[in-house]
Formats: sequence, structure tokens, C-alpha cells
Amino acid sequence: MAKGKVITIAQQKGGSGKTTLAVNLGVLLARKGARVAFLDTDPQGSLGRWFMTRHETGRTEGMELSTASAWGVGYEVGKLRDMADFVIIDTPPKADSDLRPALRAADLVVVPVATSHVDLWATDGVLDLARREGREVLVVLNRARPGTRLGTEIEAAAQELDARLAQTQISNRVAYAETLGQGLGGIESARSPAMRSELDALLAEVEAYLAEAD
Repeated sequence: MAKGKVITIAQQKGGSGKTTLAVNLGVLLARKGARVAFLDTDPQGSLGRWFMTRHETGRTEGMELSTASAWGVGYEVGKLRDMADFVIIDTPPKADSDLRPALRAADLVVVPVATSHVDLWATDGVLDLARREGREVLVVLNRARPGTRLGTEIEAAAQELDARLAQTQISNRVAYAETLGQGLGGIESARSPAMRSELDALLAEVEAYLAEAD
């Protein structure tokens, strides 16, 4: 069996929506029939709490969860890649040596950037670490506010980063927070066709990027 692909979600600044992206990418992949393993390396444990909430409602078929501190990431990923088609790693908000094992294990590093200049500035540290590890990066504008002056400024500045910028933007929707607390992915609320469309589009970009890397 082929080894599973590893997607690491990383950003130095808290509040960028790392766990939201991890959850929603994982749910989309599982709904397509892939076996998905989540690895929560953030001491805050939001991804683990989401998974256990989902487990209580009997919705974790085809999914697994593990946790690890920085030094245990390589070992856990080695096990999970043998049992899953995709391993999705949620990381703590930092850009230092503790993050490097999760970057080193990745086939693709996804870096969410919320719509603020502070979030954009915080991206440089993660991009630098990923570059040192020789890893491909996809920057995703998350909690985006399209049509606003700030949103336009952040998008223009993000295009100047030394990394690929996803064409898909994930909008700032209350439904993402609501579904996270319910152990669901955004598409499982069936509230917003637009939300389903943007998540499908982002997954298509991620899968295309992984296919290029093969």
C-alpha cells in the first residue's frame, strides 16, 4: 500500500484558523472515501476536542486521531502514513524549532492567513522554516472579507510572499465556528452552497498541488 500524504497546517499567529482548515480538509477527504488520520500537536487540543465530539455522534468512520509533542511527530507520522491515505497535522501557533518536525514530515504545508496585516507579517517565520526544510507551501487567505478595502490590501500583499497563494479564499463565516463546536465539517451543515463551493475548490487545489509533487 502506498504511503499516505501528509498535510501540515502551520501559522505563527494564533487565531488564523488552522484547526478549521484541518477539520474541513479532513472531512472533505473522508467523504470522498479516503482514510484520514488527524495528528494534533497543539497543546490547546482543539482538533482533538473536535474529533471526540464527532466520535460521540458516531461520525468518525474512516478517521483516526493521534496526538504528539514536537519530538514525537516523526514517529507518529510514520505510523499514520501506513494506515491512512492522508495525515493532517494541526500545529501550535509558533515558528521555532518545535514546529520543524511537523514541517519536515509534510508533503505540503498549508499556511492560513487571516485578513489582517499582523497575520500576514506573522507568516514570514513559518515560510522561512518551511523553506529551510525544503517543503512546498500553499498560503490560504482564511476568514477572508472579499470586497473590502482591507481584504484587497491583504490579497495584494499576500501575492508578494515567496510562496504559492491559493486562488480559493475561505470566507469569514459564522458557520465554520458553529460546525467546529458540533464535531462537524462546514459542508455537513448544508447551510451555505457558497461554503461548500469554496471548500471543494480549496481541496481541488490541495490535491493538484500534491499530485504535482509526486
